[in-house]
Amino acid sequence: MKNISVIGVGYVGLVTAAAFSDLGNRVVALDINEEKIRNLESGIMPIYEPGLAEMVARNVRAGRLSFTTDYAVAAKDAEFVFICVGTPEGVDGEADLQYVRMAAESLARVMEHPLIVINKSTVPVGTGDWVAEIIRSTQPKPIEFAVVSCPEFLREGSALSDFMAPDRTVLGSENQSAADAVAQLHLPLRAPIVVTDLRTAEMIKYASNAFLATKISFINEIANICESLGADVEEVARGMGFDKRIGRSFLSAGVGYGGSCFPKDVKALKHMATLRGKHPQLLQAVIEINDFQRSIPVRKLQEMLGGNLNGKVIGLLGLAFKPGTDDMREAPALSIAEMLRAQGAIVRGYDPVSMSNVARTHPWIDLRQDAYDLVAGCDAVIVVTEWNEFKQLDKERVRDLMARPILIDGRNIYDPAYMRSIGFEYRAIGRGYNGEGTRNGN
Repeated sequence: MKNISVIGVGYVGLVTAAAFSDLGNRVVALDINEEKIRNLESGIMPIYEPGLAEMVARNVRAGRLSFTTDYAVAAKDAEFVFICVGTPEGVDGEADLQYVRMAAESLARVMEHPLIVINKSTVPVGTGDWVAEIIRSTQPKPIEFAVVSCPEFLREGSALSDFMAPDRTVLGSENQSAADAVAQLHLPLRAPIVVTDLRTAEMIKYASNAFLATKISFINEIANICESLGADVEEVARGMGFDKRIGRSFLSAGVGYGGSCFPKDVKALKHMATLRGKHPQLLQAVIEINDFQRSIPVRKLQEMLGGNLNGKVIGLLGLAFKPGTDDMREAPALSIAEMLRAQGAIVRGYDPVSMSNVARTHPWIDLRQDAYDLVAGCDAVIVVTEWNEFKQLDKERVRDLMARPILIDGRNIYDPAYMRSIGFEYRAIGRGYNGEGTRNGN
């Protein structure tokens, strides 16, 4: 059993704390938000993630996981301290490191014995060196420590399984013994461990996310070309995916990526490159394609409704940026809702788990309690998030409830030929071929 402290109980921090305690370690999770800590002590989760509440409760009962707002308490017995605070997007696309600085300074002030400090937050290349300098300059008295970079690769909706069965663990440090100690901490995960220097480890995270975002923007651009040529992007992606050099993952056309990672990480990498005199054309194109993709459902509605959306009731099926989470950060649904509202449309929304988050930030969206309530009386519906429950809807009931059966399938979850056969005016993303031997251009 190791003594671990985790600073920050947001998405990454809470998953990290819960998972390490479930592996048999003693974990103290810290956050300066007193309400969040009180809620956690009462079993109230700050985020939705399948299985997380149960794992937290199990380890709290076992005495392996506790919560605090006091840095001295968190650091008292710790051997390893994970920094898992937010690094939101700054004014120019750069990562805002104010919370990392606060965590490093606060930790340095209470250090009483040697520690290994592990950056798990996504931070710009060079941050590990910067954190070391902050700790060194803030300590009341010199105490030995080491900084290790261990970037997270968690997908919202499957974060616990990603943590427990990772593709790899990346560690970066200038201190080999510290890297070896953190590697030992991760051995129970039985995954390949890549050990590099600090800056290379930090770059691996940015390069990985930028590449995945590029795959999404690539297939979305191909989808738009498919529509103009009468081809079906779903079949194109399937055919491409059999090539092991390409793979099938992240080749699903739709209304673009969102969430807390891809949008800000691509922008942050672009910012880092620009500051050093590089010209990141590909990263800029990835961002522009993703922004454009969010407008496509609105453009399709304009075509189908004669260019006038004023007073039309438009329903959004799905609000969270992806299934399995209640995260609304950079969610395509919000961009689409804003565009519809700007054209005078009345916007409704329904999502299985993110409704309370949307109500706080977008009170003008008419939130409904289930999918059938949402579609009743709608002039059109847009599928924005591919929740499984939407795939299983009674389509004929949906058609009958709508004022006009216009459906824009922003995630290509339905069969075009079937939807049209039962009377829908159906449009998808990049599916120019309707499966019946005719070409319709969608």
